[in-house]
Amino acid sequence: MDELVQHQGIGVFNAAWNAHDLDAALALCHRDIVFETTDPAPDGRRVVGSDAVRAAWEPIFANMEGRFDFEEIIVAGDRVIQRWRYDWGAGHVRGVDLIRFEAGLIVEKLSYVKG
Repeated sequence: MDELVQHQGIGVFNAAWNAHDLDAALALCHRDIVFETTDPAPDGRRVVGSDAVRAAWEPIFANMEGRFDFEEIIVAGDRVIQRWRYDWGAGHVRGVDLIRFEAGLIVEKLSYVKG
């Protein structure tokens, strides 16, 4: 898929996160999406399928103080690497997502944090 399309897609996806619009974020994901969480330490956990990912993401989207600032986005073919900072009011964390697209949908989101 065209890198410009990937870049635009990640922009829409990131905007959905900061708008706390879980339905919009999931609409950009394949029904069999694979998500690797940042917790529990040290390796996180693997969540598969849009229903399971919805359940994993709901607490993040429900925190109205939470906001991502995207520090760098690199698009390479069907992959996006993005560095971010997440603030939730009482603190923050910095991390990286490795995201893979297929046919314009996110099929994999692997998340890592500094810690």
